[in-house]
Amino acid sequence: MRSVSDFKDSIFSVTDSNFDALALEIFQHQAKFNTVYAEYLQLLKVKPAQIQKVAQIPFLPIQLFKSHKVITGNLPENYTVFESSTTTGSIPSKHFVADIDMYHEACLRIFAQFFGDIKNYHFLALLPNYLERGSSSLVQMVNFFVEKSGSAESGFHMYNHEKMLQQIQKLQKQNDRKIFIIGVSFALLDFADKFPVDLSDCIIMETGGMKGRRKELIRSELHEILTKAFSTKSIYGEYGMTELLSQAYAKENGIFESPNWMKILIRDATDPFTYIENGQSGGVNIIDLANLHSCSFLQTQDIGLKHNDERFEILGRLD
Repeated sequence: MRSVSDFKDSIFSVTDSNFDALALEIFQHQAKFNTVYAEYLQLLKVKPAQIQKVAQIPFLPIQLFKSHKVITGNLPENYTVFESSTTTGSIPSKHFVADIDMYHEACLRIFAQFFGDIKNYHFLALLPNYLERGSSSLVQMVNFFVEKSGSAESGFHMYNHEKMLQQIQKLQKQNDRKIFIIGVSFALLDFADKFPVDLSDCIIMETGGMKGRRKELIRSELHEILTKAFSTKSIYGEYGMTELLSQAYAKENGIFESPNWMKILIRDATDPFTYIENGQSGGVNIIDLANLHSCSFLQTQDIGLKHNDERFEILGRLD
């Protein structure tokens, strides 16, 4: 069995040609050293040694992050806990991150793949509810981007939309870097209501979710409102979750692309062990090889469809 550091090097350099082999190797590693995953496999009467193809791998229901500590191996003394947002009375998911540096490296590599050098951007974040929680993976990622950008103008904004507008206008005049605005859906809508201004020279990215603050909208409706308010051709999207270590990005039309070490499978909504063809909607399963210290094979409650091996859409939720 190879070392964790060796796995890490292989994950970030994986290609389509060796993805399945690495995924199967990580499956065997997690089936042996992840107690929760091992117990789940036993309940299914699955013998890891008999798994020869990725399509045979059972995916762990993501709800188990609410009730179990899903870790592979032992946690170090210094670890990080990400918690999901919740409605009143509900239980959050908890992701125990053994290697925060690996999370940062994954985030930075993915950003560079889709957007280039992080030092070419000023980051302005509208994530008020995430900041209020203080244990969000999204805040961790954006805070890391703010730091790595080296821009003194980058930072978080809460509810002072007028101050944020002034910051944007200052940076537009400065015109030394691209402005990257990232926000939760309800916060971007609040900003659009108060200040429908021309942001066609900015990247605007929504991270989804009304969080009980506004009426839920399908992504196309949300993007239509925001593109009109900000006079921009498209709204970008980010798809990630507490339980993952990686993210996918959409540059237009809500069609996401993932890094080389992350793949999406679409399962039959009525049979979690059957996969369906591209172009058909079903439950979303995610392989995130970077989730080495947790579980790389997760069965989510999202509904989606694949256009091909690299491109997919998220259509809603099963629950």
